Amino acid sequence: MRDDTRWLRRAAVLCTGLLLLLLGTAVPASAHAALRGTDPADGSLLRTAPRQVSLTFTEPVSLLTDSLRVYDPGNHRLRTGEAGHAPGRSDTVRVRLPHRLRTGTYTVAWRVVSADSHPVSGALTFSVGERSATTVGVAPDRTENPTTTSLYGIARYLAYLAAALLLGTAAFVAYCRPPTRTHLRRPALAAWWALLASTVVLFLLRAPYEEGTSPAQSLGLSALGRTATTRPGELLLARLALLLLPVVCAPVLRRWHLRVPRGAVHAATAVLATALALTWAASEHASAGLQVPLAITSTVLHLLAMAAWLGGLAALLTTLRHASEGLAGTVSRFSRLAFASVTVLVVTGIYQSWRGLGSWQALTGTTYGRILLAKLAAVTLLLAAASRSRHWTARLASPAPAPLPDRVPAPAGGPPLPPADAAGAPGPAEPLPDRLRRSVLAEMAVGFVVLVLTTQLTSTLPGRAAADAARAGTAAAGIPTASVTTIPFDVGRPGGHGKVQITLDPGRVGVNSVQAVVYGPDGGLASIPELRVTLTLPARRLGPLDTGVTDRGGYWAADSFNLPMPGTWTMKATVRVSDVDQVTVSRTVRVVR
Repeated sequence: MRDDTRWLRRAAVLCTGLLLLLLGTAVPASAHAALRGTDPADGSLLRTAPRQVSLTFTEPVSLLTDSLRVYDPGNHRLRTGEAGHAPGRSDTVRVRLPHRLRTGTYTVAWRVVSADSHPVSGALTFSVGERSATTVGVAPDRTENPTTTSLYGIARYLAYLAAALLLGTAAFVAYCRPPTRTHLRRPALAAWWALLASTVVLFLLRAPYEEGTSPAQSLGLSALGRTATTRPGELLLARLALLLLPVVCAPVLRRWHLRVPRGAVHAATAVLATALALTWAASEHASAGLQVPLAITSTVLHLLAMAAWLGGLAALLTTLRHASEGLAGTVSRFSRLAFASVTVLVVTGIYQSWRGLGSWQALTGTTYGRILLAKLAAVTLLLAAASRSRHWTARLASPAPAPLPDRVPAPAGGPPLPPADAAGAPGPAEPLPDRLRRSVLAEMAVGFVVLVLTTQLTSTLPGRAAADAARAGTAAAGIPTASVTTIPFDVGRPGGHGKVQITLDPGRVGVNSVQAVVYGPDGGLASIPELRVTLTLPARRLGPLDTGVTDRGGYWAADSFNLPMPGTWTMKATVRVSDVDQVTVSRTVRVVR
């Protein structure tokens, strides 16, 4: 018993450390609605002022109270019309601009909520007449509040964990029929309270999570009222109602002395569990994209199977610690339940991976794919631990052999043999329930890691959405495809860092126009005394070819630059920020015919 407690404590420390590492590091969650295109295009130079700004995303988005803000070249916010959706387009938002815009560069800061409940934000610039230096940096683009993001992520993980323990315990009691159930009431009640509390926290933090503000903003009545009218808020309220439903119904049944058949109780529990799982599926990845009804069904089955397996493991471990007899039937039935759960997890997991990735390249080329690979590795380790548990389960469920004597006759010419164990092998015997308990502990520890990775996966931009945005973003608003390369630089002194964005249009063999924009430490356009951009084709020993960019008053450009052949070119930018401070940085760029 003491060894089990030590193992459980170590597993809890490991999982808590991993949880804090992944969810509490103040890293903004990757949103799931990627920007597909804008009109005007980001970084474009317009001859006449546009009448409106529109943004198109890879999935439907909802607006916040202050979703689109436009700043003029002097960093003053413009008075614009109210932001709204384009007619019949829930994936496109727009805002009308004033009739007269002065010459210079304008910044548009935006923040919306994607269809799967995660906020997404960013900024773009466009210029009227000519580009100009601007002091607008990252400040107008409201980023996630670190405290709110961390608390919200931890609450989401605790909600997943509590649901797994609660629903898994209910499935274990209903199907596996343990010899005694009193020892399962306390962990089930603790899981219920944890799920209720984490759901309340998620509801309170929903508004500041969407707005990117501090947790203190969650206590306002206006924020709570707005959350209650959004789909994520409605699903959280539905989850609270489902959790409170048994608490309300149980006293009524006892008061009227009504005895509900066990089959009806199990059916009602199954319906309640499915409805709870639906509150997650309808607000996560499955709620947006292709094949939404099938995806929601798959997600519900995936969550229920995960709960039956991981929560059932916790219930089995508790049962092994409190019961010493009548376990054969219980562990045998749990073995069948676990096998069915694993089968469902594999089938639904393959479908969800295909739906989220979209291509083999996304498996290693996107954050979503890399987290998925880590989860697959953890699941493989989990299956290995489960196989070991299944071995001991089969041994425990099989009829016990006849007891052997403590001593056997000494063999001729040798000392007496030691006592035999239950399997007939010489050596010290360890009870089978203890062996199974150790194996289940290891299985649970890996299962918690899988749960952490699953939580991270639901907060990451799917590979399919990232690929769609990359393909469409370069040709937004009817502008021909161009090669855009961003190169960071740092001359090694305070304030001497930034980035230079170089555009080759059309980015193919032949005559190209070159435009270069330098951004300072604050993210705004910076004015520098000298910029030189060259290209070299190492494979053909060609170059360096000087683009000949010149200062055009806030940006650098060359109207005509010839790229003679395709290949992987090395683009070098020499940036001089003062009389003595300069640096040369480089990137590779692909040129096609």
